[in-house]
Amino acid sequence: MLDLPRPEAGLRIVPLHRLCAGGRWRTEAMRSYGQAVLYWFIRGQGRVTVQGITRGYGAHNAVLLPPGTMHGFDTAGTVQGHAVFLPKDAEPDMPSIPLHLRLRDVQPQAELTFHIEAMRAELERGANTSEVALTHHVGLLTVWLSRQAGEAWTRDEDLTSTPGESLASAYTSLLERYFRDGHGVADYARALGVTPAHLTRCCRQTSGRAASDLLHDRLHFEACRLLGETRMPVKAVAETLGFRSSAYFTRAFRARAGMTPSQFRRRA
Repeated sequence: MLDLPRPEAGLRIVPLHRLCAGGRWRTEAMRSYGQAVLYWFIRGQGRVTVQGITRGYGAHNAVLLPPGTMHGFDTAGTVQGHAVFLPKDAEPDMPSIPLHLRLRDVQPQAELTFHIEAMRAELERGANTSEVALTHHVGLLTVWLSRQAGEAWTRDEDLTSTPGESLASAYTSLLERYFRDGHGVADYARALGVTPAHLTRCCRQTSGRAASDLLHDRLHFEACRLLGETRMPVKAVAETLGFRSSAYFTRAFRARAGMTPSQFRRRA
């Protein structure tokens, strides 16, 4: 299991090297989570794609994502840091849009590390009073993040600015809601009032990927998750993800993963 033991349901802290060790699909494929997640990159570098917009990250970068935010990241070599999955009761006090913090000063770097290490220590301690302590630690972290968000917005460091980025963000929001329904890029483009070619062009400009790549990436992550973490039959996985048949799903999965769904499940 990637999770650390936790007395408070919903809070998880996963070292990034363990997350990356689970396979490239666990980090690079587009996905979202039902809870807010904070990535704290202490060392290393790579690219992170948030709502169809790709930017580089380096050491001492923090990326905060509200629930349901489509994203993925790749690494250029080894990275160190944490993925912090925050409890749902913290959401009302969190920034409501994605936030990418480039912490250049030592003080905020140390503050964020302190908050995460304090929570991790309580998770590992597992004492009777840990749940109360975690509630307060999470509260302090949300206050810290809100303050950092205010400073970042003052500097106009938001993740969406150009018309192309706004379109890519709108596309991934729709994609996250409806990717299981079997829609193609043309359907999403029609809903957004643009042509498929224009949507694809904007996605390439903002993320380096075609609109279809983002769609197939999201489907692939969900397929891997269902195959690796549930006992759902392959046919049911195909139906859940909107594929016309299990044979078509198997061909699409093999083309992306280099193995059949059954082979992937045995190795997961």
